[in-house]
Amino acid sequence: MARLQLPSVDRIPGGRGFASLSRRVRTLIVTAILFLVMFILALTLPVPYVILSPGPTYNTLGTDTSGNVIITIDGKTSNKTTGNLNMTTVSVTSQPISAFQAIAGWLISDEVVVPRSSVYTPGQTQQQTDQQNTQDFITSQDSAKVAALCELGYPKGFGVVSVLANGPSHGVLLPGDQLVSVAGKPANTAAKLTAVLQAQKPGTKVPVVVKRQTKGSGQTKTASLEVTLTTPPKGAKGARLGIEVSDTCLAPFTVDLGLANQIGGPSAGLMFALGIMDKVGTTDLTKGRFIAGTGTIDPTGKVGPIGGIALKMIAAKSKGASVFLAPAGNCADVVKDTPAGLKVVKVDTLHHAVQDLLKIEQGQAVPGC
Repeated sequence: MARLQLPSVDRIPGGRGFASLSRRVRTLIVTAILFLVMFILALTLPVPYVILSPGPTYNTLGTDTSGNVIITIDGKTSNKTTGNLNMTTVSVTSQPISAFQAIAGWLISDEVVVPRSSVYTPGQTQQQTDQQNTQDFITSQDSAKVAALCELGYPKGFGVVSVLANGPSHGVLLPGDQLVSVAGKPANTAAKLTAVLQAQKPGTKVPVVVKRQTKGSGQTKTASLEVTLTTPPKGAKGARLGIEVSDTCLAPFTVDLGLANQIGGPSAGLMFALGIMDKVGTTDLTKGRFIAGTGTIDPTGKVGPIGGIALKMIAAKSKGASVFLAPAGNCADVVKDTPAGLKVVKVDTLHHAVQDLLKIEQGQAVPGC
């Protein structure tokens, strides 16, 4: 029987592919692929850290991003200002970040990666944290008003801070009125005023005696007035005058501060106080210069330390600031991270901050960190 000879088939070296490799090599390749996949997955997983970076700055003498005046004075003509008194902020990531983002943040010079627990209180929701930051900001604004008005020399006392536009005292009592008596009884403290009003009925016309500053002269006179009391909030007793009162330095005008719905925290207090003083005081604190700064403030004018000062100095310098006011308690951080060309002034009180700004204008030495 004749044989049929099949044509030869060329064999390709390595044609068996992956199967032709040794078991050890195959194991190494699979392990490397699995490691790479796990590494990529690990980089995308959220980690308990946040990224801090330089935030926006706001000139307290100007307007916010929507064009609204940041410091509004009602009852007195504001001074014409020429320079900047910028508060500085730090931006914080609110959403969870990945390991890759954290590593990238560590490598970027103007970002800082910190544990999330150091910024957001454990157990608090984002909404609760935002509410607390807003409240801290509002409290710092209140302290800034008191500190600024006291530094400007307005008299201390218990009295009217603001008058409700639709209340019974509108057009009768004025901001800055120091309460002496209501309905013939002493009302020169919060406790005394509360006791008097709780014993009254809405609709009753009562005499109100106040000490009032005479505009332009700075002198104080006693004024006897009458106010028809209104109803209190639901569930409260007695009646109301329709005013906001406080134990503070009383000025014959009101100060309204903005930005509470845009930023949070207490660190803008110092710059708010300086902005108020520049708008209603007798001294130009900037002389056209770009001054920035940060620091908490209490009603006595004491300046306290804050967080993220290195990032705030970067933000200030990038916006064009030449002088930066830093709390004395932050000097250890300032020394390590001051941007080139930025003059840092160490401040511990509002009074010293004002004096240092005047000294800089006169070419005198000021304390630095």
